[in-house]
Amino acid sequence: MPITVWPVPAPHPGDTMSTAMGVRLVHNLTHPADLVIDLARGPHLARAIINAHRRSHLQNPRAAGWGAEAAALIVTGWPADEPGTPGEFFGRCRDSLLPGGCVAVLLPHRDVVLPVDIVIAAKQAGLAYLQHIVAADRTPQSGRTAQLDIHTDVLILTRSTEERR
Repeated sequence: MPITVWPVPAPHPGDTMSTAMGVRLVHNLTHPADLVIDLARGPHLARAIINAHRRSHLQNPRAAGWGAEAAALIVTGWPADEPGTPGEFFGRCRDSLLPGGCVAVLLPHRDVVLPVDIVIAAKQAGLAYLQHIVAADRTPQSGRTAQLDIHTDVLILTRSTEERR
């Protein structure tokens, strides 16, 4: 699977992402007027959605529900603030996505096994692993040996083209 590096600032403590990360997700994974389900902590994704002229359930999705309309993008931190198992959560995500829609799962870059566990749960729910993005405070400079200061892993999942058996 491809790994992409996005040079964006780290989120503030308690937030899922920085504003720059929200902007990158919205612009790279949606089109104007697409619906985004915002399950992230903090206001950063909501700001990006508004500025990019996308639509969202901007009320608290945990209290009001995700709505009946399918979304082009669902963004969540991990662990998700939703009841149930990871498999049940990803099943709900799959059922709430348009064909070709994506789920972006953001998690702190600490545990090398956690992304694998998330991908396994998502695949069992009928989502396919599309891409891994690492967010770092700066990009590596050409010709230099530099270690990336990675702060966030972003797993991009999409609806599988094959039906579950």
